[in-house]
Amino acid sequence: MNSSFSERLQTELDKLKAAGTYKHLRHITSAMAPEVDMEEAGHVIVLSSNNYLGLSDQREVIDAGIEGLERYGAGTASVRFICGTFDIHRTLESRIAAFLSTEASLTYVSCWTANTGLFPTICEEGSTIISDELNHASIIDGCRLATKSKRERYKHSDMADLEEKLKNANPQGPILIVTDGVFSMEGSLANLPEIVNLAKKYNAVTVVDDSHGTGVMGRTGRGTIEHFGLEGQIDIITGTLGKALGGAAGGFVAGSHALIETLIQKSRPQLFSNALPATVACSSLAAIDYLDDHPELIERLRSNVAYFRDGLKTLGFKPLDGESAIVPIIVGDTAFAIAMSDKLLKKGVFVTGFGFPVVPEGTARIRVQVSAKLTREEMDRALSAFEEVGREAGVLQTHSSV
Repeated sequence: MNSSFSERLQTELDKLKAAGTYKHLRHITSAMAPEVDMEEAGHVIVLSSNNYLGLSDQREVIDAGIEGLERYGAGTASVRFICGTFDIHRTLESRIAAFLSTEASLTYVSCWTANTGLFPTICEEGSTIISDELNHASIIDGCRLATKSKRERYKHSDMADLEEKLKNANPQGPILIVTDGVFSMEGSLANLPEIVNLAKKYNAVTVVDDSHGTGVMGRTGRGTIEHFGLEGQIDIITGTLGKALGGAAGGFVAGSHALIETLIQKSRPQLFSNALPATVACSSLAAIDYLDDHPELIERLRSNVAYFRDGLKTLGFKPLDGESAIVPIIVGDTAFAIAMSDKLLKKGVFVTGFGFPVVPEGTARIRVQVSAKLTREEMDRALSAFEEVGREAGVLQTHSSV
Protein backbone atom coordinates (compact mmCIF):
# COMPACT_ATOMS: atom_id res chain seq x y z
CA MET A 1 0.00 0.00 0.00
CA ASN A 2 1.22 3.51 -0.85
CA SER A 3 1.24 5.02 2.64
CA SER A 4 2.38 8.48 1.53
CA PHE A 5 -0.65 8.76 -0.77
CA SER A 6 -3.03 7.79 2.04
CA GLU A 7 -1.32 10.24 4.39
CA ARG A 8 -1.74 13.01 1.84
CA LEU A 9 -5.48 12.29 1.61
CA GLN A 10 -5.78 12.15 5.39
CA THR A 11 -4.08 15.54 5.72
CA GLU A 12 -6.71 17.08 3.45
CA LEU A 13 -9.50 15.42 5.42
CA ASP A 14 -8.04 16.74 8.66
CA LYS A 15 -8.11 20.26 7.19
CA LEU A 16 -11.82 19.90 6.43
CA LYS A 17 -12.47 18.78 10.00
CA ALA A 18 -10.45 21.66 11.42
CA ALA A 19 -12.37 24.14 9.25
CA GLY A 20 -15.72 22.72 10.36
CA THR A 21 -16.67 21.78 6.78
CA TYR A 22 -16.30 18.01 7.01
CA LYS A 23 -19.44 16.16 5.89
CA HIS A 24 -20.73 13.40 8.16
CA LEU A 25 -22.93 10.64 6.78
CA ARG A 26 -26.13 10.02 8.74
CA HIS A 27 -27.39 6.44 8.94
CA ILE A 28 -31.14 5.92 8.63
CA THR A 29 -32.59 2.63 9.82
CA SER A 30 -36.18 3.04 8.63
CA ALA A 31 -38.01 3.91 5.40
CA MET A 32 -37.63 7.47 4.11
CA ALA A 33 -40.68 9.32 5.41
CA PRO A 34 -41.56 12.60 7.16
CA GLU A 35 -40.01 11.10 10.30
CA VAL A 36 -37.22 8.50 10.33
CA ASP A 37 -35.04 6.60 12.78
CA MET A 38 -31.39 7.63 12.66
CA GLU A 39 -28.46 5.94 14.39
CA GLU A 40 -26.84 9.25 15.28
CA ALA A 41 -29.91 11.15 16.47
CA GLY A 42 -32.83 8.84 17.21
CA HIS A 43 -36.28 9.71 15.82
CA VAL A 44 -36.13 12.87 13.69
CA ILE A 45 -38.26 14.98 11.35
CA VAL A 46 -36.85 15.04 7.81
CA LEU A 47 -36.55 18.43 6.08
CA SER A 48 -33.66 17.53 3.79
CA SER A 49 -35.26 15.00 1.46
CA ASN A 50 -36.15 15.21 -2.23
CA ASN A 51 -39.14 12.99 -1.41
CA TYR A 52 -41.47 15.90 -2.17
CA LEU A 53 -44.68 13.90 -2.57
CA GLY A 54 -43.87 11.33 0.10
CA LEU A 55 -44.05 8.46 -2.40
CA SER A 56 -40.90 6.60 -1.35
CA ASP A 57 -42.82 4.67 1.31
CA GLN A 58 -46.22 4.71 -0.41
CA ARG A 59 -47.67 1.19 -0.26
CA GLU A 60 -48.64 1.05 -3.94
CA VAL A 61 -45.14 2.12 -5.01
CA ILE A 62 -43.47 -0.40 -2.71
CA ASP A 63 -45.73 -3.24 -3.86
CA ALA A 64 -44.99 -2.48 -7.51
CA GLY A 65 -41.27 -2.70 -6.81
CA ILE A 66 -41.69 -6.01 -4.99
CA GLU A 67 -43.72 -7.44 -7.86
CA GLY A 68 -41.06 -6.24 -10.29
CA LEU A 69 -38.32 -7.89 -8.26
CA GLU A 70 -40.20 -11.20 -8.22
CA ARG A 71 -40.99 -11.06 -11.95
CA TYR A 72 -37.72 -9.72 -13.37
CA GLY A 73 -35.14 -10.61 -10.73
CA ALA A 74 -32.51 -8.50 -9.04
CA GLY A 75 -30.49 -7.24 -12.01
CA THR A 76 -30.40 -6.69 -15.75
CA ALA A 77 -27.13 -8.67 -16.16
CA SER A 78 -25.69 -6.47 -18.88
CA VAL A 79 -26.05 -3.30 -20.89
CA ARG A 80 -29.31 -2.78 -22.73
CA PHE A 81 -28.30 -3.48 -26.30
CA ILE A 82 -26.70 -6.80 -25.29
CA CYS A 83 -29.24 -8.35 -22.93
CA GLY A 84 -30.41 -5.76 -20.43
CA THR A 85 -33.67 -4.36 -21.85
CA PHE A 86 -36.91 -5.64 -20.32
CA ASP A 87 -40.39 -4.79 -21.48
CA ILE A 88 -40.89 -2.71 -18.32
CA HIS A 89 -38.21 -0.29 -19.57
CA ARG A 90 -40.21 0.26 -22.76
CA THR A 91 -43.44 0.67 -20.79
CA LEU A 92 -41.91 3.18 -18.38
CA GLU A 93 -40.28 5.18 -21.16
CA SER A 94 -43.56 5.43 -23.05
CA ARG A 95 -45.25 6.56 -19.85
CA ILE A 96 -42.62 9.24 -19.16
CA ALA A 97 -42.93 10.57 -22.72
CA ALA A 98 -46.72 10.79 -22.44
CA PHE A 99 -46.42 12.37 -18.97
CA LEU A 100 -44.14 15.11 -20.33
CA SER A 101 -45.82 15.54 -23.75
CA THR A 102 -42.76 14.43 -25.75
CA GLU A 103 -42.43 11.86 -28.52
CA ALA A 104 -40.15 9.49 -26.64
CA SER A 105 -37.89 9.07 -23.62
CA LEU A 106 -34.93 6.98 -22.50
CA THR A 107 -34.11 5.95 -18.93
CA TYR A 108 -30.68 5.98 -17.28
CA VAL A 109 -29.57 4.78 -13.86
CA SER A 110 -29.55 8.41 -12.66
CA CYS A 111 -30.12 11.92 -14.00
CA TRP A 112 -26.37 12.43 -13.56
CA THR A 113 -25.68 9.75 -16.18
CA ALA A 114 -28.52 11.13 -18.31
CA ASN A 115 -26.92 14.59 -18.38
CA THR A 116 -23.39 13.31 -18.85
CA GLY A 117 -24.62 11.00 -21.58
CA LEU A 118 -26.63 13.64 -23.42
CA PHE A 119 -24.32 16.55 -24.20
CA PRO A 120 -21.23 14.78 -25.59
CA THR A 121 -23.53 12.71 -27.79
CA ILE A 122 -25.47 15.53 -29.46
CA CYS A 123 -22.90 18.35 -29.46
CA GLU A 124 -20.66 17.85 -32.45
CA GLU A 125 -17.96 20.08 -33.92
CA GLY A 126 -19.24 23.65 -34.40
CA SER A 127 -22.00 23.42 -31.80
CA THR A 128 -22.42 25.89 -28.92
CA ILE A 129 -23.71 25.18 -25.41
CA ILE A 130 -24.93 28.19 -23.43
CA SER A 131 -25.59 27.21 -19.82
CA ASP A 132 -26.92 29.10 -16.79
CA GLU A 133 -24.06 29.66 -14.34
CA LEU A 134 -26.03 28.12 -11.46
CA ASN A 135 -26.94 24.90 -13.27
CA HIS A 136 -26.55 21.60 -11.43
CA ALA A 137 -23.13 19.94 -11.30
CA SER A 138 -24.34 17.10 -13.54
CA ILE A 139 -25.13 19.62 -16.29
CA ILE A 140 -21.74 21.27 -15.80
CA ASP A 141 -19.93 17.93 -16.06
CA GLY A 142 -22.03 16.89 -19.05
CA CYS A 143 -21.11 20.11 -20.83
CA ARG A 144 -17.43 19.61 -19.97
CA LEU A 145 -17.55 16.22 -21.67
CA ALA A 146 -18.79 17.85 -24.88
CA THR A 147 -15.21 18.70 -25.84
CA LYS A 148 -16.00 19.44 -29.50
CA SER A 149 -18.47 22.14 -28.57
CA LYS A 150 -17.93 25.78 -27.67
CA ARG A 151 -19.14 26.17 -24.08
CA GLU A 152 -20.48 29.44 -22.65
CA ARG A 153 -22.11 30.41 -19.36
CA TYR A 154 -24.64 33.18 -18.96
CA LYS A 155 -25.28 35.04 -15.70
CA HIS A 156 -27.96 33.39 -13.62
CA SER A 157 -31.39 34.04 -15.18
CA ASP A 158 -29.96 37.09 -16.99
CA MET A 159 -31.80 37.10 -20.30
CA ALA A 160 -29.82 40.03 -21.68
CA ASP A 161 -26.57 38.15 -21.10
CA LEU A 162 -28.07 35.01 -22.63
CA GLU A 163 -29.10 36.93 -25.75
CA GLU A 164 -25.62 38.42 -26.06
CA LYS A 165 -24.16 34.90 -26.00
CA LEU A 166 -26.71 33.76 -28.58
CA LYS A 167 -25.76 36.63 -30.92
CA ASN A 168 -22.13 35.50 -30.84
CA ALA A 169 -22.82 31.79 -31.29
CA ASN A 170 -21.99 29.98 -34.54
CA PRO A 171 -25.30 29.89 -36.45
CA GLN A 172 -24.11 26.95 -38.56
CA GLY A 173 -23.88 24.47 -35.70
CA PRO A 174 -26.57 23.51 -33.17
CA ILE A 175 -26.94 26.08 -30.38
CA LEU A 176 -28.15 24.70 -27.04
CA ILE A 177 -29.62 26.79 -24.24
CA VAL A 178 -29.36 24.72 -21.05
CA THR A 179 -31.02 25.44 -17.73
CA ASP A 180 -32.41 23.84 -14.62
CA GLY A 181 -36.17 24.18 -14.33
CA VAL A 182 -35.90 24.61 -10.55
CA PHE A 183 -32.49 25.66 -9.26
CA SER A 184 -31.74 23.24 -6.46
CA MET A 185 -29.82 25.60 -4.16
CA GLU A 186 -31.99 28.67 -4.79
CA GLY A 187 -35.48 27.20 -5.06
CA SER A 188 -36.11 29.67 -7.91
CA LEU A 189 -37.49 28.91 -11.36
CA ALA A 190 -35.84 29.46 -14.73
CA ASN A 191 -37.39 32.15 -16.92
CA LEU A 192 -38.60 29.56 -19.40
CA PRO A 193 -41.01 31.80 -21.33
CA GLU A 194 -38.22 34.20 -22.27
CA ILE A 195 -35.77 31.36 -22.91
CA VAL A 196 -38.26 29.82 -25.36
CA ASN A 197 -38.70 33.19 -27.08
CA LEU A 198 -34.94 33.64 -27.45
CA ALA A 199 -34.54 30.07 -28.69
CA LYS A 200 -37.07 30.72 -31.44
CA LYS A 201 -35.39 34.01 -32.34
CA TYR A 202 -31.93 32.44 -32.67
CA ASN A 203 -32.95 28.93 -33.79
CA ALA A 204 -31.55 27.37 -30.62
CA VAL A 205 -32.35 24.05 -28.97
CA THR A 206 -33.81 24.26 -25.45
CA VAL A 207 -32.66 21.78 -22.77
CA VAL A 208 -34.30 21.79 -19.32
CA ASP A 209 -33.26 19.60 -16.39
CA ASP A 210 -36.47 19.50 -14.36
CA SER A 211 -35.33 17.15 -11.61
CA HIS A 212 -36.65 19.39 -8.81
CA GLY A 213 -39.73 20.44 -10.78
CA THR A 214 -41.16 17.09 -11.85
CA GLY A 215 -43.99 16.15 -9.51
CA VAL A 216 -43.76 19.54 -7.79
CA MET A 217 -44.52 22.31 -10.27
CA GLY A 218 -47.47 22.67 -12.62
CA ARG A 219 -51.18 22.04 -12.16
CA THR A 220 -50.79 18.26 -12.46
CA GLY A 221 -47.15 17.93 -11.38
CA ARG A 222 -45.72 17.77 -14.91
CA GLY A 223 -43.09 20.24 -13.80
CA THR A 224 -41.79 23.71 -14.53
CA ILE A 225 -42.72 23.45 -18.20
CA GLU A 226 -46.37 22.85 -17.32
CA HIS A 227 -46.15 25.62 -14.71
CA PHE A 228 -45.43 28.09 -17.52
CA GLY A 229 -47.82 26.48 -20.03
CA LEU A 230 -45.00 25.53 -22.38
CA GLU A 231 -45.84 21.87 -23.04
CA GLY A 232 -44.43 20.82 -26.40
CA GLN A 233 -42.16 23.88 -26.66
CA ILE A 234 -39.05 22.51 -24.92
CA ASP A 235 -36.84 20.38 -27.18
CA ILE A 236 -35.12 18.21 -24.55
CA ILE A 237 -36.14 17.46 -20.96
CA THR A 238 -33.92 15.61 -18.52
CA GLY A 239 -35.06 14.57 -15.08
CA THR A 240 -34.99 12.06 -12.30
CA LEU A 241 -37.11 9.27 -10.92
CA GLY A 242 -35.21 9.61 -7.63
CA LYS A 243 -36.93 12.66 -6.13
CA ALA A 244 -40.69 13.33 -6.20
CA LEU A 245 -41.37 10.17 -8.24
CA GLY A 246 -40.66 7.67 -5.51
CA GLY A 247 -37.14 8.61 -4.58
CA ALA A 248 -35.45 5.32 -5.53
CA ALA A 249 -33.08 6.00 -8.41
CA GLY A 250 -33.09 6.55 -12.15
CA GLY A 251 -33.05 9.40 -14.62
CA PHE A 252 -34.27 10.06 -18.12
CA VAL A 253 -34.00 12.12 -21.27
CA ALA A 254 -37.23 12.99 -23.08
CA GLY A 255 -37.56 14.53 -26.53
CA SER A 256 -38.02 13.60 -30.17
CA HIS A 257 -37.86 10.06 -31.57
CA ALA A 258 -34.69 11.04 -33.45
CA LEU A 259 -33.02 12.28 -30.25
CA ILE A 260 -33.82 9.13 -28.30
CA GLU A 261 -32.69 6.83 -31.11
CA THR A 262 -29.44 8.79 -31.33
CA LEU A 263 -28.84 8.32 -27.60
CA ILE A 264 -29.55 4.59 -27.87
CA GLN A 265 -26.96 4.33 -30.62
CA LYS A 266 -24.24 6.63 -29.25
CA SER A 267 -24.67 7.65 -25.60
CA ARG A 268 -21.79 6.07 -23.68
CA PRO A 269 -23.59 5.59 -20.33
CA GLN A 270 -26.26 3.69 -22.28
CA LEU A 271 -23.78 1.62 -24.24
CA PHE A 272 -21.46 0.71 -21.38
CA SER A 273 -23.50 0.45 -18.17
CA ASN A 274 -26.35 -1.74 -16.99
CA ALA A 275 -29.93 -0.63 -17.42
CA LEU A 276 -32.12 0.79 -14.70
CA PRO A 277 -33.04 -2.12 -12.39
CA ALA A 278 -36.45 -3.49 -13.34
CA THR A 279 -37.72 -3.21 -9.76
CA VAL A 280 -37.00 0.55 -9.83
CA ALA A 281 -38.69 0.86 -13.22
CA CYS A 282 -41.79 -0.82 -11.79
CA SER A 283 -41.95 1.37 -8.70
CA SER A 284 -41.33 4.52 -10.78
CA LEU A 285 -44.16 3.61 -13.13
CA ALA A 286 -46.44 3.11 -10.12
CA ALA A 287 -45.36 6.49 -8.70
CA ILE A 288 -46.36 8.31 -11.90
CA ASP A 289 -49.72 6.51 -11.92
CA TYR A 290 -50.23 7.34 -8.23
CA LEU A 291 -49.52 11.02 -8.87
CA ASP A 292 -52.06 11.10 -11.69
CA ASP A 293 -54.65 9.44 -9.46
CA HIS A 294 -53.97 11.73 -6.47
CA PRO A 295 -53.65 15.34 -7.67
CA GLU A 296 -54.46 16.46 -4.14
CA LEU A 297 -50.84 15.63 -3.24
CA ILE A 298 -49.65 18.64 -5.23
CA GLU A 299 -52.05 21.00 -3.47
CA ARG A 300 -51.06 19.54 -0.10
CA LEU A 301 -47.39 20.11 -0.93
CA ARG A 302 -48.01 23.74 -1.85
CA SER A 303 -50.04 24.29 1.30
CA ASN A 304 -47.22 22.80 3.40
CA VAL A 305 -44.57 24.92 1.65
CA ALA A 306 -46.58 28.10 2.28
CA TYR A 307 -47.18 27.15 5.92
CA PHE A 308 -43.54 26.42 6.67
CA ARG A 309 -42.23 29.42 4.74
CA ASP A 310 -44.64 31.74 6.57
CA GLY A 311 -43.66 30.13 9.88
CA LEU A 312 -39.98 30.82 9.25
CA LYS A 313 -40.73 34.45 8.35
CA THR A 314 -42.83 34.90 11.49
CA LEU A 315 -39.87 33.71 13.55
CA GLY A 316 -37.63 36.29 11.88
CA PHE A 317 -35.82 34.14 9.32
CA LYS A 318 -35.51 35.48 5.78
CA PRO A 319 -35.77 32.54 3.37
CA LEU A 320 -35.15 33.19 -0.30
CA ASP A 321 -38.32 33.79 -2.27
CA GLY A 322 -39.45 31.02 -4.59
CA GLU A 323 -42.38 28.95 -5.84
CA SER A 324 -40.82 25.50 -5.46
CA ALA A 325 -40.66 23.16 -2.45
CA ILE A 326 -37.09 24.31 -1.71
CA VAL A 327 -36.78 26.97 1.00
CA PRO A 328 -33.16 28.16 1.47
CA ILE A 329 -32.09 30.26 4.44
CA ILE A 330 -28.79 32.09 3.80
CA VAL A 331 -26.53 32.12 6.87
CA GLY A 332 -23.21 33.10 5.27
CA ASP A 333 -20.32 30.90 6.39
CA THR A 334 -20.00 27.21 5.46
CA ALA A 335 -18.85 26.04 8.89
CA PHE A 336 -21.66 28.07 10.48
CA ALA A 337 -24.28 26.45 8.23
CA ILE A 338 -23.01 22.96 9.04
CA ALA A 339 -22.84 23.72 12.76
CA MET A 340 -26.39 25.08 12.68
CA SER A 341 -27.68 21.96 10.93
CA ASP A 342 -25.91 19.83 13.56
CA LYS A 343 -27.70 21.76 16.33
CA LEU A 344 -31.03 21.27 14.59
CA LEU A 345 -30.37 17.54 14.35
CA LYS A 346 -29.78 17.39 18.11
CA LYS A 347 -33.25 18.91 18.50
CA GLY A 348 -34.80 16.29 16.24
CA VAL A 349 -34.79 18.04 12.84
CA PHE A 350 -32.74 16.63 9.98
CA VAL A 351 -31.89 19.45 7.57
CA THR A 352 -28.64 20.02 5.69
CA GLY A 353 -26.28 22.97 5.69
CA PHE A 354 -24.64 23.71 2.33
CA GLY A 355 -21.61 25.84 1.62
CA PHE A 356 -18.69 26.30 -0.75
CA PRO A 357 -18.04 24.75 -3.27
CA VAL A 358 -21.70 23.69 -3.63
CA VAL A 359 -22.69 27.37 -3.41
CA PRO A 360 -20.51 30.50 -3.76
CA GLU A 361 -18.36 31.65 -0.83
CA GLY A 362 -20.33 33.70 1.67
CA THR A 363 -23.73 32.30 0.65
CA ALA A 364 -23.83 29.12 2.76
CA ARG A 365 -27.35 28.11 3.64
CA ILE A 366 -29.71 25.81 5.44
CA ARG A 367 -31.82 24.22 2.69
CA VAL A 368 -35.29 23.19 3.81
CA GLN A 369 -37.15 20.78 1.52
CA VAL A 370 -40.82 20.34 2.26
CA SER A 371 -42.86 17.16 1.72
CA ALA A 372 -46.58 16.80 1.06
CA LYS A 373 -46.73 14.14 3.78
CA LEU A 374 -45.57 16.41 6.62
CA THR A 375 -48.30 17.13 9.16
CA ARG A 376 -48.91 20.55 10.74
CA GLU A 377 -47.82 19.08 14.07
CA GLU A 378 -44.50 17.94 12.58
CA MET A 379 -43.93 21.31 10.95
CA ASP A 380 -44.72 23.12 14.20
CA ARG A 381 -42.21 20.97 16.06
CA ALA A 382 -39.62 21.73 13.38
CA LEU A 383 -40.34 25.46 13.54
CA SER A 384 -39.92 25.36 17.31
CA ALA A 385 -36.49 23.78 16.84
CA PHE A 386 -35.58 26.44 14.25
CA GLU A 387 -36.54 29.15 16.73
CA GLU A 388 -34.40 27.66 19.51
CA VAL A 389 -31.37 27.10 17.28
CA GLY A 390 -31.79 30.46 15.56
CA ARG A 391 -31.57 32.24 18.90
CA GLU A 392 -28.66 30.13 20.12
CA ALA A 393 -26.78 30.82 16.89
CA GLY A 394 -27.57 34.54 16.93
CA VAL A 395 -29.53 34.42 13.68
CA LEU A 396 -32.75 35.58 15.38
CA GLN A 397 -32.44 38.74 17.44
CA THR A 398 -35.95 39.52 18.66
CA HIS A 399 -38.61 37.37 20.29
CA SER A 400 -41.56 36.26 18.20
CA SER A 401 -43.68 33.16 18.00
CA VAL A 402 -45.33 30.98 15.36
